[in-house]
Amino acid sequence: MAYFDANDDDAMDKMRDMFGPTQIDQQIRQAIHFCWMGLPNDKRNVDELERQIRRLVDRALSDVREDFDEFFRGRS
Repeated sequence: MAYFDANDDDAMDKMRDMFGPTQIDQQIRQAIHFCWMGLPNDKRNVDELERQIRRLVDRALSDVREDFDEFFRGRS
């Protein structure tokens, strides 16, 4: 398991190098798969899957924006 020291100024760069876009792609695909498995049988189709994934992503991005505004509003 990798360990990144929070006091290391290069920690974020090291994490970015380790994970890269492939890791993000795998996590997104896994989330899509979990959503598929969680859909009721009568709603298990690609259109409903897409609707639910987009709903969840939109909500998550909205929460990130709201949190950013709350925690960092007015900071320089």
